[in-house]
Amino acid sequence: MDTSDARNRIFARIRNAQHRPDAARANEQAAAEDYLARHPQGPRPAMGDIMATFIAKAETLSTTINRVPAMSDVPAAASTYLQANGLTTRAVAWPTLRSLDWASAGCEVEFRKPHGDDLVGITGCFCAIAETGALMMMSGPQTFASATLLPETHIAVVPASRVVAGHEDGFALMRSERGQLSRATNFIAGPSRTADIEQTLVLGAHGPYRVHLIIVDGA
Repeated sequence: MDTSDARNRIFARIRNAQHRPDAARANEQAAAEDYLARHPQGPRPAMGDIMATFIAKAETLSTTINRVPAMSDVPAAASTYLQANGLTTRAVAWPTLRSLDWASAGCEVEFRKPHGDDLVGITGCFCAIAETGALMMMSGPQTFASATLLPETHIAVVPASRVVAGHEDGFALMRSERGQLSRATNFIAGPSRTADIEQTLVLGAHGPYRVHLIIVDGA
C-alpha cells in the first residue's frame, strides 16, 4: 500500500467526520503557506561564527567532533574514532554513504537498517543547527531513522555547508528543497540522556550512548 494514499484516506475520513469539504485542505495549506511567507521568523539573537557556535553547542551536549577536509576522509576518521574508543569497526550505514571506501579504512559496513545486535550506525544528516548543536534528520528509504536511534554508537557525517544558524533556517531549507516534512523528522542533540532517577544524568537511556560527528569542511 502506498503510504501517501493511506495518509490521504485517513485525512479524508477526519475531514468527513468534521463535515469539512475536501477543498478545505487546499485552502488551509494555502493559508499556512501565506502566513509562513509573511512571518518567516521571529526575533533572533545575533550569531557570530556559525561553525564555531555549532561545535561549542554540540560539545556541551557530550557530542564528540572531528573535522576532515573531504568526504573521502570520512571512513578513516570513523575507523580512528571507533578503534580509539575500543569499539567495533562493524557498522550499518545509510545507502547514501555506499560510495565511500570503508573497507580500506578497516571498517566492515553494511548498508541496511539496523538489527538489535548492531552496535554502530553511520549516517548523514539533512542539516545541523548552530544555535542548539542539534542535527536535523529527515527520514526516507535511503535515510532511515533507525540507524540514528538503535545502535549504541551513532556516527554522523555533517557537511560544513549544511550547518545553518537556527531552526528557522533548517525549516526554510526543508521547504525550499523538499517542500514538506518527511514522515519522520528528528532533531538529535547529543547522546540519549535522562536524569529522572535522583537527578543523576545517565547517557544512553533511550538511544545511543555516544554521538560522534565528522564534519566535512569541503562538502
